[in-house]
Amino acid sequence: MISGKIFKYGDDVNTDVIFPGKYTYTVNDPEDMVKHAMEDLDEDFVKTVKEGDVIVGGKNFGCGSSREQAVTCLKYAGIGAVIAVSFARIYFRNCINQGLPVITLKPDEIARIHRNDAVSVDFKHGTVHVGDHLFSFPPLSPEVMQILQAGGLIDYTKAKIHHAN
Repeated sequence: MISGKIFKYGDDVNTDVIFPGKYTYTVNDPEDMVKHAMEDLDEDFVKTVKEGDVIVGGKNFGCGSSREQAVTCLKYAGIGAVIAVSFARIYFRNCINQGLPVITLKPDEIARIHRNDAVSVDFKHGTVHVGDHLFSFPPLSPEVMQILQAGGLIDYTKAKIHHAN
């Protein structure tokens, strides 16, 4: 379960505005990546984001290049989940691999969510609670939940190997 506030954006939020490409080869530390998260889309994001906050987007969230920094910067900024109508395939996979939950909701449900709304997400029961609205999403598979709880695919794999020995 996570809770925080909503940062809401529209359709086709691409990886260049999540983490500007000009930093791809010069900023390598995740803590430094956070300083540039969403800077070309939302100048207040870095100043106001808190642990457990949730990003809500429209269609095709995370389109563009496959750079992992576009997930890393949000995860290290404290984002608890990204909710959208749909995700670019590689971005969706990068989120799971890095342990950042991604949830899809219907367009009419996304339309009822507004920036700065209080939000709580219950992954176990597959619910998103925003104001007076309660939205359901298909519960994440047990395998995905284990990856997320481990903090990402690498930590999940290390734990599986350690447990097997």
